[in-house]
Amino acid sequence: MRLENRKVKNNLTLMLIALPGLILLIAFYYVPLLGWVYAFFDYKPGYNVWDCTFVGFKYFKAVIESDDLVRVMRNTFAISFLSLLTTPIPPLFAIFLSEIKNKKFQKFVQTATTLPNFISWIIIFSIAFLMFSVDGGMVNEFLLKWKLIDEPTNLLANSDAAWIFQTLLGLWKSLGFSAIIYFAAITSVDQELLDAASVDGAGRIARIRYITIPGLLPTYFTLLLISIGNILSNGFEQYYIFSNSIVGKEIEVLDVYIYNVGFYLNNYSLSTAFGILKILLSIALLFVANTLSKKLRGTAIL
Repeated sequence: MRLENRKVKNNLTLMLIALPGLILLIAFYYVPLLGWVYAFFDYKPGYNVWDCTFVGFKYFKAVIESDDLVRVMRNTFAISFLSLLTTPIPPLFAIFLSEIKNKKFQKFVQTATTLPNFISWIIIFSIAFLMFSVDGGMVNEFLLKWKLIDEPTNLLANSDAAWIFQTLLGLWKSLGFSAIIYFAAITSVDQELLDAASVDGAGRIARIRYITIPGLLPTYFTLLLISIGNILSNGFEQYYIFSNSIVGKEIEVLDVYIYNVGFYLNNYSLSTAFGILKILLSIALLFVANTLSKKLRGTAIL
């Protein structure tokens, strides 16, 4: 009886600890779902939504018939696909960190690569402007000085390189932080297997190939499935801040387009309809990826 009371008390304590997070989850992720009602009304700012005309699925049809839909979805899928191609880099970087024997240097590299994750995209844009601008940009000045280029190139206004440039910026910003998860997974790899492999004559590369990498694969595929589920949510701040008259059409992803429709065109109903369809399609992508993972690997996250 005492043991059962202790279990109940422990469970109650854990529930109380989780309660603030649960309240925030409901407040920021579930309560806003009430705003979906705007998609079914011809809503005008300043009016009560219930006083507006009910239009049913009018704005959902407008989403499908939108002239910008193909371009925006192309940008969204292209940038997300390029980001998915970079997903092996964080685990490889984590392996590199784990193989550094000098702990002080290891901590320095880990800290230096994690720091950009906490820097605002506005500051990153300022840094990129100082580095790549045509007038006085450090990169252009260096390349011109060493005669590696004949004229300066402005990557911030290069529509041909916009997707790759934004992908590399995102990778640089998130690399260290993403590697933390894999670094923790490496520490959970059975040390006895590594010791046994060393005794059997396996070198560092062989231990990484046959023990460390297989140990990271479950974590990698789990995060990959989550990334596929978020393929339509590839960010807002980065592409909104780096947008300009030249590359704006190339990096206007779905999140930015929804914002522009809502706040620049003042069409809140159409913007909400875009958001709803985006969420439903993201859920569908997650289930498809989960099903494929279950069939191909025998494991899934759902």
